[in-house]
Amino acid sequence: MKKIENKKRSYQSLIPALFLVFCFLLLHPLLSHSQKKVEIVHAGSLKFDKRLGNGAKRLIGDVEFKQENTYMFCDSAYFYENNSLDAFGHIHVNQNDSIHMYGDLLKYDGNTKQAVISQNVIVDKGDMHLATEMLNYDMGKSVGFYTTPARITNKDNILTSDQGYFFSKTNDLNFKKNVELTNPEFVINSDTMRYNTTSKITYFLGPTTIKSKENLIYCEDGWYDTKKDLSRFSKNSYILTKEQKMFGDSLYYDRKKGIGRAVKNVNVIDTAKKMDIKGDLALHYEFTNTSIVTGHALLTQKYEKDTLFVHADTLKAIGEKEEVESKKNQASRIKNQETITDNKQQTTNNRQQTLFAYHKVKFFKRDLQGKCDSMFYNLTDSTMRLFGLPTLWSDENQLTADSINLIIGEKSLKSMDMKGNSFIVSKEDSLRFNQIRGKKMKGYFTDNNLSLVHVEGNGQTIYFVKDKEVIKAVNRADCSDLNIHFKDNKIDHITFITKPDATIYPLGQIDIQELKLRDFSWRAAERPKTREEIFK
Repeated sequence: MKKIENKKRSYQSLIPALFLVFCFLLLHPLLSHSQKKVEIVHAGSLKFDKRLGNGAKRLIGDVEFKQENTYMFCDSAYFYENNSLDAFGHIHVNQNDSIHMYGDLLKYDGNTKQAVISQNVIVDKGDMHLATEMLNYDMGKSVGFYTTPARITNKDNILTSDQGYFFSKTNDLNFKKNVELTNPEFVINSDTMRYNTTSKITYFLGPTTIKSKENLIYCEDGWYDTKKDLSRFSKNSYILTKEQKMFGDSLYYDRKKGIGRAVKNVNVIDTAKKMDIKGDLALHYEFTNTSIVTGHALLTQKYEKDTLFVHADTLKAIGEKEEVESKKNQASRIKNQETITDNKQQTTNNRQQTLFAYHKVKFFKRDLQGKCDSMFYNLTDSTMRLFGLPTLWSDENQLTADSINLIIGEKSLKSMDMKGNSFIVSKEDSLRFNQIRGKKMKGYFTDNNLSLVHVEGNGQTIYFVKDKEVIKAVNRADCSDLNIHFKDNKIDHITFITKPDATIYPLGQIDIQELKLRDFSWRAAERPKTREEIFK
Protein backbone atom coordinates (compact mmCIF):
# COMPACT_ATOMS: atom_id res chain seq x y z
CA MET A 1 0.00 0.00 0.00
CA LYS A 2 2.81 2.38 0.87
CA LYS A 3 4.46 1.78 -2.52
CA ILE A 4 1.15 2.58 -4.30
CA GLU A 5 0.75 5.82 -2.25
CA ASN A 6 4.33 6.90 -3.03
CA LYS A 7 3.78 6.34 -6.76
CA LYS A 8 0.53 8.30 -6.55
CA ARG A 9 2.31 11.21 -4.90
CA SER A 10 5.11 11.19 -7.51
CA TYR A 11 2.51 11.31 -10.30
CA GLN A 12 0.76 14.18 -8.54
CA SER A 13 4.04 16.12 -8.28
CA LEU A 14 4.54 15.77 -12.04
CA ILE A 15 1.14 17.27 -12.89
CA PRO A 16 2.17 20.99 -12.48
CA ALA A 17 5.33 20.44 -14.53
CA LEU A 18 3.42 18.65 -17.28
CA PHE A 19 0.83 21.42 -17.26
CA LEU A 20 3.53 24.06 -17.81
CA VAL A 21 5.05 22.04 -20.67
CA PHE A 22 1.61 21.68 -22.23
CA CYS A 23 0.98 25.44 -21.97
CA PHE A 24 4.35 26.21 -23.52
CA LEU A 25 3.68 23.83 -26.45
CA LEU A 26 0.25 25.31 -26.91
CA LEU A 27 1.44 28.94 -26.82
CA HIS A 28 4.74 28.47 -28.66
CA PRO A 29 3.27 29.17 -32.11
CA LEU A 30 1.70 32.36 -30.76
CA LEU A 31 4.94 33.47 -29.07
CA SER A 32 6.90 32.79 -32.21
CA HIS A 33 4.38 34.68 -34.27
CA SER A 34 4.48 37.73 -31.93
CA GLN A 35 8.21 38.10 -32.58
CA LYS A 36 8.23 38.61 -36.35
CA LYS A 37 11.26 37.66 -38.37
CA VAL A 38 13.29 40.11 -40.39
CA GLU A 39 12.25 39.72 -44.02
CA ILE A 40 14.31 40.19 -47.13
CA VAL A 41 12.31 42.51 -49.37
CA HIS A 42 14.84 43.02 -52.15
CA ALA A 43 18.45 42.40 -53.12
CA GLY A 44 20.39 42.48 -56.41
CA SER A 45 21.94 39.09 -55.60
CA LEU A 46 21.87 36.56 -52.73
CA LYS A 47 24.60 34.04 -51.85
CA PHE A 48 25.36 31.70 -48.94
CA ASP A 49 28.65 32.33 -47.20
CA LYS A 50 29.75 29.18 -45.36
CA ARG A 51 32.83 30.90 -43.96
CA LEU A 52 30.69 33.02 -41.60
CA GLY A 53 28.54 30.14 -40.36
CA ASN A 54 25.12 30.74 -38.81
CA GLY A 55 23.61 30.13 -42.23
CA ALA A 56 24.83 33.55 -43.33
CA LYS A 57 23.41 34.94 -46.54
CA ARG A 58 25.36 37.52 -48.54
CA LEU A 59 23.08 40.19 -50.10
CA ILE A 60 24.47 42.71 -52.58
CA GLY A 61 22.89 45.67 -54.40
CA ASP A 62 19.84 47.73 -53.37
CA VAL A 63 19.27 45.59 -50.30
CA GLU A 64 16.03 46.09 -48.39
CA PHE A 65 14.88 44.44 -45.14
CA LYS A 66 11.58 44.73 -43.33
CA GLN A 67 10.42 43.95 -39.81
CA GLU A 68 6.90 45.02 -38.89
CA ASN A 69 6.77 48.78 -39.57
CA THR A 70 10.55 49.23 -39.89
CA TYR A 71 12.40 49.23 -43.22
CA MET A 72 16.19 48.97 -43.55
CA PHE A 73 18.12 49.83 -46.73
CA CYS A 74 21.82 49.35 -47.56
CA ASP A 75 24.31 48.57 -50.34
CA SER A 76 25.18 45.11 -49.01
CA ALA A 77 24.55 42.93 -45.96
CA TYR A 78 25.05 39.63 -44.17
CA PHE A 79 21.79 38.07 -42.97
CA TYR A 80 21.98 35.31 -40.35
CA GLU A 81 19.64 32.50 -39.34
CA ASN A 82 19.39 33.87 -35.79
CA ASN A 83 17.38 36.84 -37.14
CA SER A 84 20.25 39.33 -37.10
CA LEU A 85 22.15 41.18 -39.79
CA ASP A 86 25.20 43.31 -40.55
CA ALA A 87 24.65 46.00 -43.19
CA PHE A 88 27.15 48.17 -45.07
CA GLY A 89 27.06 51.33 -47.15
CA HIS A 90 24.36 54.00 -47.48
CA ILE A 91 22.41 52.76 -44.46
CA HIS A 92 18.85 54.05 -44.20
CA VAL A 93 16.47 52.93 -41.45
CA ASN A 94 12.87 54.10 -41.67
CA GLN A 95 10.62 53.47 -38.67
CA ASN A 96 6.90 54.25 -38.90
CA ASP A 97 7.80 56.69 -41.66
CA SER A 98 8.38 59.22 -38.82
CA ILE A 99 12.03 58.70 -37.97
CA HIS A 100 14.85 58.20 -40.46
CA MET A 101 18.37 57.11 -39.54
CA TYR A 102 21.40 57.09 -41.84
CA GLY A 103 24.98 55.84 -41.58
CA ASP A 104 27.67 53.63 -43.15
CA LEU A 105 27.39 50.54 -40.90
CA LEU A 106 24.47 48.81 -39.19
CA LYS A 107 24.32 45.92 -36.74
CA TYR A 108 20.78 44.77 -36.01
CA ASP A 109 19.33 42.02 -33.81
CA GLY A 110 15.78 41.29 -34.95
CA ASN A 111 14.98 39.38 -31.75
CA THR A 112 15.79 42.23 -29.34
CA LYS A 113 15.25 44.95 -31.95
CA GLN A 114 18.55 46.54 -30.95
CA ALA A 115 20.39 48.48 -33.65
CA VAL A 116 23.86 50.04 -33.71
CA ILE A 117 24.48 52.52 -36.51
CA SER A 118 27.99 53.95 -36.94
CA GLN A 119 30.06 56.25 -39.13
CA ASN A 120 28.49 59.51 -40.32
CA VAL A 121 25.26 58.87 -38.45
CA ILE A 122 22.30 61.13 -39.21
CA VAL A 123 18.88 61.01 -37.54
CA ASP A 124 15.93 62.98 -38.92
CA LYS A 125 12.66 63.21 -37.02
CA GLY A 126 10.45 66.00 -38.23
CA ASP A 127 12.13 69.25 -37.23
CA MET A 128 14.92 67.47 -35.28
CA HIS A 129 18.22 66.63 -36.97
CA LEU A 130 20.95 64.65 -35.12
CA ALA A 131 24.50 63.98 -36.30
CA THR A 132 27.05 61.75 -34.52
CA GLU A 133 29.50 58.87 -35.16
CA MET A 134 27.71 56.03 -33.36
CA LEU A 135 24.11 55.55 -32.32
CA ASN A 136 22.43 52.76 -30.35
CA TYR A 137 18.72 52.50 -31.06
CA ASP A 138 15.97 50.32 -29.59
CA MET A 139 13.41 49.82 -32.37
CA GLY A 140 10.84 48.39 -29.98
CA LYS A 141 10.90 51.27 -27.50
CA SER A 142 11.95 53.95 -30.03
CA VAL A 143 14.80 55.01 -27.75
CA GLY A 144 18.26 55.95 -28.96
CA PHE A 145 21.49 56.91 -27.21
CA TYR A 146 24.98 57.97 -28.21
CA THR A 147 28.32 58.19 -26.40
CA THR A 148 30.21 60.08 -29.08
CA PRO A 149 29.97 63.89 -29.53
CA ALA A 150 26.74 64.80 -31.31
CA ARG A 151 25.08 67.85 -32.82
CA ILE A 152 21.29 68.30 -32.78
CA THR A 153 19.48 70.97 -34.76
CA ASN A 154 15.89 71.93 -33.96
CA LYS A 155 14.78 75.02 -35.90
CA ASP A 156 16.67 77.95 -34.29
CA ASN A 157 18.28 75.76 -31.61
CA ILE A 158 21.59 73.94 -32.06
CA LEU A 159 22.65 71.56 -29.30
CA THR A 160 25.92 69.72 -28.87
CA SER A 161 26.92 67.16 -26.21
CA ASP A 162 29.21 64.17 -25.64
CA GLN A 163 26.45 61.82 -24.50
CA GLY A 164 22.71 61.74 -25.00
CA TYR A 165 19.41 59.86 -25.11
CA PHE A 166 16.41 60.61 -27.28
CA PHE A 167 12.93 59.18 -26.88
CA SER A 168 11.07 59.32 -30.19
CA LYS A 169 7.62 58.68 -28.76
CA THR A 170 7.75 61.53 -26.21
CA ASN A 171 10.18 63.79 -28.11
CA ASP A 172 12.38 64.01 -25.01
CA LEU A 173 16.15 64.34 -25.30
CA ASN A 174 18.60 63.90 -22.41
CA PHE A 175 22.17 65.18 -22.64
CA LYS A 176 25.32 64.91 -20.54
CA LYS A 177 28.87 66.24 -20.61
CA ASN A 178 29.81 69.47 -22.38
CA VAL A 179 26.22 70.30 -23.26
CA GLU A 180 25.75 73.52 -25.22
CA LEU A 181 22.49 74.90 -26.63
CA THR A 182 22.86 77.82 -29.03
CA ASN A 183 19.97 80.12 -29.93
CA PRO A 184 20.09 83.47 -31.77
CA GLU A 185 19.18 85.14 -28.47
CA PHE A 186 21.31 83.16 -26.00
CA VAL A 187 23.79 80.32 -25.40
CA ILE A 188 23.27 77.66 -22.70
CA ASN A 189 26.14 75.60 -21.29
CA SER A 190 25.31 72.79 -18.90
CA ASP A 191 26.57 69.56 -17.35
CA THR A 192 23.23 67.75 -17.68
CA MET A 193 20.20 68.87 -19.67
CA ARG A 194 16.82 67.55 -20.82
CA TYR A 195 15.01 69.07 -23.80
CA ASN A 196 11.61 68.41 -25.39
CA THR A 197 11.39 69.23 -29.09
CA THR A 198 7.60 69.66 -28.95
CA SER A 199 7.23 71.91 -25.89
CA LYS A 200 10.64 73.57 -26.51
CA ILE A 201 11.26 73.40 -22.74
CA THR A 202 14.79 72.82 -21.50
CA TYR A 203 15.44 71.34 -18.04
CA PHE A 204 18.77 71.85 -16.23
CA LEU A 205 20.01 69.15 -13.87
CA GLY A 206 23.52 70.41 -13.11
CA PRO A 207 25.74 73.53 -13.21
CA THR A 208 24.34 75.70 -16.02
CA THR A 209 25.01 79.15 -17.50
CA ILE A 210 22.77 81.07 -19.91
CA LYS A 211 24.47 83.94 -21.70
CA SER A 212 22.79 86.68 -23.73
CA LYS A 213 23.46 90.31 -24.65
CA GLU A 214 21.41 91.45 -21.67
CA ASN A 215 22.62 89.17 -18.91
CA LEU A 216 24.21 85.96 -17.68
CA ILE A 217 22.18 83.44 -15.65
CA TYR A 218 23.63 80.66 -13.51
CA CYS A 219 21.85 77.79 -11.76
CA GLU A 220 22.25 74.13 -10.84
CA ASP A 221 18.59 73.19 -11.30
CA GLY A 222 15.71 74.70 -13.28
CA TRP A 223 13.93 74.94 -16.60
CA TYR A 224 13.69 77.32 -19.55
CA ASP A 225 10.77 77.54 -22.00
CA THR A 226 12.57 78.62 -25.20
CA LYS A 227 9.25 79.18 -26.98
CA LYS A 228 7.78 81.57 -24.38
CA ASP A 229 11.12 82.85 -23.02
CA LEU A 230 10.04 81.95 -19.47
CA SER A 231 12.36 80.29 -16.97
CA ARG A 232 12.89 79.22 -13.37
CA PHE A 233 16.27 78.67 -11.72
CA SER A 234 17.31 77.33 -8.32
CA LYS A 235 20.31 75.97 -6.38
CA ASN A 236 22.97 78.71 -6.11
CA SER A 237 21.20 80.65 -8.86
CA TYR A 238 21.85 84.26 -9.87
CA ILE A 239 21.24 86.71 -12.71
CA LEU A 240 24.14 88.97 -13.70
CA THR A 241 23.57 92.15 -15.74
CA LYS A 242 26.06 94.85 -16.69
CA GLU A 243 25.55 96.62 -13.37
CA GLN A 244 23.76 94.22 -11.05
CA LYS A 245 23.87 90.70 -9.75
CA MET A 246 20.68 89.14 -8.33
CA PHE A 247 20.81 86.08 -6.06
CA GLY A 248 17.92 84.03 -4.65
CA ASP A 249 16.89 80.52 -3.64
CA SER A 250 14.61 80.57 -6.70
CA LEU A 251 14.79 82.92 -9.69
CA TYR A 252 12.07 83.45 -12.28
CA TYR A 253 12.79 85.27 -15.54
CA ASP A 254 10.61 86.50 -18.41
CA ARG A 255 13.05 87.40 -21.18
CA LYS A 256 10.43 88.98 -23.47
CA LYS A 257 9.20 91.33 -20.75
CA GLY A 258 12.64 91.72 -19.20
CA ILE A 259 11.34 90.88 -15.72
CA GLY A 260 13.26 88.86 -13.14
CA ARG A 261 11.92 87.68 -9.76
CA ALA A 262 13.93 86.29 -6.86
CA VAL A 263 12.42 84.47 -3.87
CA LYS A 264 14.02 83.85 -0.43
CA ASN A 265 17.55 84.89 0.58
CA VAL A 266 17.50 87.59 -2.08
CA ASN A 267 20.56 89.73 -2.68
CA VAL A 268 20.84 92.38 -5.40
CA ILE A 269 24.42 93.66 -5.78
CA ASP A 270 25.40 96.81 -7.67
CA THR A 271 29.15 96.51 -8.15
CA ALA A 272 29.56 99.98 -9.70
CA LYS A 273 27.90 101.73 -6.74
CA LYS A 274 29.32 99.37 -4.09
CA MET A 275 25.75 98.76 -2.97
CA ASP A 276 23.71 95.65 -2.30
CA ILE A 277 20.10 95.09 -1.28
CA LYS A 278 18.86 92.01 0.57
CA GLY A 279 15.34 90.78 1.29
CA ASP A 280 12.80 87.98 0.96
CA LEU A 281 11.40 88.92 -2.46
CA ALA A 282 12.88 90.94 -5.34
CA LEU A 283 11.63 92.10 -8.73
CA HIS A 284 13.96 93.42 -11.42
CA TYR A 285 12.67 95.26 -14.51
CA GLU A 286 15.49 94.96 -17.02
CA PHE A 287 14.26 97.50 -19.59
CA THR A 288 14.04 100.26 -16.99
CA ASN A 289 16.86 98.95 -14.78
CA THR A 290 14.55 99.03 -11.76
CA SER A 291 14.73 96.68 -8.76
CA ILE A 292 12.18 96.31 -5.94
CA VAL A 293 12.93 94.36 -2.75
CA THR A 294 10.53 93.59 0.12
CA GLY A 295 10.54 91.46 3.28
CA HIS A 296 13.39 92.22 5.74
CA ALA A 297 14.73 94.58 3.08
CA LEU A 298 18.24 95.89 3.79
CA LEU A 299 20.39 98.21 1.71
CA THR A 300 24.14 98.33 2.31
CA GLN A 301 26.08 101.24 0.80
CA LYS A 302 29.86 101.17 1.23
CA TYR A 303 31.89 104.35 1.57
CA GLU A 304 35.62 104.84 1.88
CA LYS A 305 35.76 104.42 5.66
CA ASP A 306 32.18 103.60 6.64
CA THR A 307 29.03 101.77 5.57
CA LEU A 308 25.41 102.90 5.46
CA PHE A 309 22.67 100.38 6.36
CA VAL A 310 19.06 101.19 5.42
CA HIS A 311 15.94 99.16 6.24
CA ALA A 312 12.35 99.73 5.09
CA ASP A 313 9.26 97.72 4.19
CA THR A 314 10.11 98.24 0.51
CA LEU A 315 13.31 99.29 -1.26
CA LYS A 316 13.24 100.39 -4.89
CA ALA A 317 16.38 101.12 -6.92
CA ILE A 318 16.22 102.84 -10.31
CA GLY A 319 19.33 102.80 -12.47
CA GLU A 320 20.56 104.39 -15.66
CA LYS A 321 18.23 102.85 -18.24
CA GLU A 322 15.05 104.40 -16.90
CA GLU A 323 16.60 107.85 -17.05
CA VAL A 324 17.73 107.25 -20.64
CA GLU A 325 14.28 105.96 -21.62
CA SER A 326 12.51 108.93 -20.07
CA LYS A 327 14.81 111.22 -22.03
CA LYS A 328 13.94 109.40 -25.26
CA ASN A 329 10.24 109.70 -24.51
CA GLN A 330 10.61 113.43 -23.97
CA ALA A 331 12.51 113.79 -27.23
CA SER A 332 9.86 111.85 -29.17
CA ARG A 333 7.16 114.21 -27.95
CA ILE A 334 9.07 117.23 -29.20
CA LYS A 335 8.57 117.10 -32.94
CA ASN A 336 11.77 117.45 -35.00
CA GLN A 337 13.66 119.25 -32.23
CA GLU A 338 17.41 119.25 -32.01
CA THR A 339 17.72 115.95 -30.20
CA ILE A 340 21.39 115.70 -31.10
CA THR A 341 22.17 118.72 -28.97
CA ASP A 342 20.67 116.90 -25.99
CA ASN A 343 23.52 114.39 -25.93
CA LYS A 344 25.32 116.18 -23.12
CA GLN A 345 22.18 116.15 -21.01
CA GLN A 346 21.61 112.47 -21.83
CA THR A 347 25.14 111.69 -20.72
CA THR A 348 24.35 113.28 -17.38
CA ASN A 349 21.11 111.33 -17.07
CA ASN A 350 22.85 108.09 -17.99
CA ARG A 351 24.83 108.25 -14.78
CA GLN A 352 21.85 108.88 -12.51
CA GLN A 353 20.76 106.24 -10.03
CA THR A 354 18.22 106.61 -7.27
CA LEU A 355 16.82 104.63 -4.38
CA PHE A 356 13.37 104.86 -2.80
CA ALA A 357 12.59 103.48 0.65
CA TYR A 358 8.95 103.19 1.69
CA HIS A 359 7.45 103.03 5.18
CA LYS A 360 9.18 102.52 8.54
CA VAL A 361 12.57 103.60 7.25
CA LYS A 362 15.54 103.34 9.58
CA PHE A 363 19.22 103.68 8.77
CA PHE A 364 22.51 103.34 10.59
CA LYS A 365 25.96 104.77 9.91
CA ARG A 366 28.63 105.09 12.58
CA ASP A 367 28.43 108.88 12.53
CA LEU A 368 24.77 109.25 11.50
CA GLN A 369 21.50 107.48 12.28
CA GLY A 370 17.96 108.26 11.23
CA LYS A 371 14.34 107.25 10.75
CA CYS A 372 11.36 108.46 8.72
CA ASP A 373 8.34 107.12 6.84
CA SER A 374 9.87 107.37 3.35
CA MET A 375 13.18 108.30 1.82
CA PHE A 376 14.56 109.26 -1.58
CA TYR A 377 18.30 108.70 -2.09
CA ASN A 378 20.14 109.89 -5.19
CA LEU A 379 23.30 107.80 -5.33
CA THR A 380 24.81 109.99 -8.04
CA ASP A 381 25.11 113.14 -5.93
CA SER A 382 24.61 111.32 -2.59
CA THR A 383 21.53 113.38 -1.70
CA MET A 384 19.23 111.78 0.86
CA ARG A 385 15.71 113.21 1.26
CA LEU A 386 13.62 112.17 4.26
CA PHE A 387 9.84 112.60 4.61
CA GLY A 388 7.22 111.68 7.22
CA LEU A 389 8.41 112.68 10.72
CA PRO A 390 12.09 112.47 9.77
CA THR A 391 14.64 112.32 12.56
CA LEU A 392 18.44 112.39 12.38
CA TRP A 393 20.95 111.71 15.11
CA SER A 394 24.49 113.01 14.75
CA ASP A 395 26.58 112.31 17.83
CA GLU A 396 24.72 114.13 20.66
CA ASN A 397 22.35 116.04 18.40
CA GLN A 398 18.82 115.11 17.40
CA LEU A 399 17.50 116.84 14.27
CA THR A 400 13.84 116.87 13.21
CA ALA A 401 11.77 118.73 10.60
CA ASP A 402 8.87 118.23 8.21
CA SER A 403 11.47 117.18 5.61
CA ILE A 404 15.24 116.84 5.63
CA ASN A 405 17.72 116.79 2.76
CA LEU A 406 21.14 115.38 3.57
CA ILE A 407 24.23 115.51 1.36
CA ILE A 408 26.61 112.59 2.00
CA GLY A 409 30.08 112.74 0.46
CA GLU A 410 32.34 109.79 -0.23
CA LYS A 411 34.41 110.48 2.86
CA SER A 412 32.12 112.46 5.18
CA LEU A 413 28.81 114.26 5.66
CA LYS A 414 28.68 117.57 3.83
CA SER A 415 25.50 119.51 4.55
CA MET A 416 21.77 119.31 5.22
CA ASP A 417 18.58 121.28 4.59
CA MET A 418 15.77 121.15 7.15
CA LYS A 419 12.39 122.57 6.13
CA GLY A 420 9.24 123.17 8.21
CA ASN A 421 9.26 123.02 12.04
CA SER A 422 13.01 122.47 12.11
CA PHE A 423 14.36 121.43 15.50
CA ILE A 424 17.79 120.54 16.90
CA VAL A 425 18.06 119.09 20.40
CA SER A 426 21.04 117.90 22.47
CA LYS A 427 20.81 116.54 25.99
CA GLU A 428 22.63 118.10 28.94
CA ASP A 429 21.08 115.93 31.65
CA SER A 430 17.78 114.19 32.40
CA LEU A 431 15.91 117.52 32.69
CA ARG A 432 17.89 119.95 30.52
CA PHE A 433 18.16 120.04 26.73
CA ASN A 434 19.86 122.52 24.40
CA GLN A 435 17.34 123.44 21.70
CA ILE A 436 17.21 125.32 18.41
CA ARG A 437 13.96 125.92 16.56
CA GLY A 438 13.09 127.67 13.29
CA LYS A 439 11.23 127.48 9.96
CA LYS A 440 14.29 126.47 7.97
CA MET A 441 17.79 125.37 8.83
CA LYS A 442 20.92 124.84 6.80
CA GLY A 443 23.56 122.70 8.48
CA TYR A 444 27.21 122.13 7.61
CA PHE A 445 29.51 119.29 8.68
CA THR A 446 33.27 119.19 9.17
CA ASP A 447 34.85 115.73 9.51
CA ASN A 448 31.35 114.30 10.06
CA ASN A 449 30.74 116.67 12.97
CA LEU A 450 28.07 119.37 12.90
CA SER A 451 30.01 122.65 12.72
CA LEU A 452 27.50 125.37 11.72
CA VAL A 453 23.71 125.72 11.50
CA HIS A 454 22.02 128.70 9.89
CA VAL A 455 18.45 129.30 11.10
CA GLU A 456 16.10 131.25 8.83
CA GLY A 457 12.75 132.47 10.14
CA ASN A 458 11.28 132.45 13.67
CA GLY A 459 14.53 131.35 15.25
CA GLN A 460 14.39 130.32 18.92
CA THR A 461 17.13 128.90 21.13
CA ILE A 462 17.61 127.48 24.59
CA TYR A 463 21.11 126.53 25.57
CA PHE A 464 22.91 126.18 28.84
CA VAL A 465 25.93 128.28 29.81
CA LYS A 466 28.74 126.33 31.43
CA ASP A 467 31.83 127.17 33.38
CA LYS A 468 34.32 124.34 33.59
CA GLU A 469 31.61 121.81 32.61
CA VAL A 470 29.31 123.11 35.35
CA ILE A 471 25.97 124.59 34.22
CA LYS A 472 25.68 128.17 35.54
CA ALA A 473 22.76 129.63 33.58
CA VAL A 474 20.39 129.18 30.67
CA ASN A 475 20.22 131.47 27.64
CA ARG A 476 16.83 131.81 25.98
CA ALA A 477 16.63 133.88 22.78
CA ASP A 478 14.14 134.70 20.02
CA CYS A 479 15.63 135.92 16.74
CA SER A 480 14.42 135.70 13.15
CA ASP A 481 17.78 134.61 11.70
CA LEU A 482 20.80 133.29 13.55
CA ASN A 483 23.89 131.09 13.25
CA ILE A 484 24.79 128.41 15.74
CA HIS A 485 28.45 127.41 15.91
CA PHE A 486 29.33 123.93 17.14
CA LYS A 487 32.53 122.51 18.56
CA ASP A 488 32.89 118.75 18.99
CA ASN A 489 29.20 118.45 18.04
CA LYS A 490 28.18 120.73 20.94
CA ILE A 491 26.95 124.34 20.87
CA ASP A 492 29.95 126.64 21.23
CA HIS A 493 28.35 130.05 20.58
CA ILE A 494 25.46 131.72 18.79
CA THR A 495 25.54 134.66 16.39
CA PHE A 496 22.27 136.63 16.09
CA ILE A 497 21.92 138.12 12.62
CA THR A 498 18.86 140.30 13.33
CA LYS A 499 18.00 142.08 16.59
CA PRO A 500 17.42 139.33 19.17
CA ASP A 501 15.22 139.14 22.23
CA ALA A 502 17.55 137.21 24.50
CA THR A 503 17.71 136.67 28.24
CA ILE A 504 20.18 134.78 30.42
CA TYR A 505 18.56 133.25 33.48
CA PRO A 506 20.33 131.84 36.52
CA LEU A 507 19.23 128.24 36.96
CA GLY A 508 17.15 128.99 40.04
CA GLN A 509 15.23 131.87 38.44
CA ILE A 510 13.45 130.11 35.53
CA ASP A 511 10.48 127.77 35.61
CA ILE A 512 11.28 124.22 34.51
CA GLN A 513 8.41 124.48 32.02
CA GLU A 514 10.23 127.34 30.30
CA LEU A 515 13.16 125.08 29.52
CA LYS A 516 11.36 123.47 26.57
CA LEU A 517 10.36 125.15 23.33
CA ARG A 518 7.04 124.51 21.62
CA ASP A 519 6.91 121.16 19.75
CA PHE A 520 9.84 119.82 21.77
CA SER A 521 10.20 116.03 21.48
CA TRP A 522 13.05 113.83 22.65
CA ARG A 523 13.19 110.58 20.65
CA ALA A 524 16.30 108.88 21.94
CA ALA A 525 14.40 105.61 22.46
CA GLU A 526 13.77 105.43 18.67
CA ARG A 527 17.44 105.85 17.77
CA PRO A 528 19.10 102.76 16.23
CA LYS A 529 22.39 102.27 18.04
CA THR A 530 23.57 99.33 15.92
CA ARG A 531 22.88 98.03 12.41
CA GLU A 532 20.70 95.27 13.90
CA GLU A 533 18.43 97.80 15.62
CA ILE A 534 17.21 99.25 12.31
CA PHE A 535 14.94 96.18 12.10
CA LYS A 536 13.17 97.01 15.39
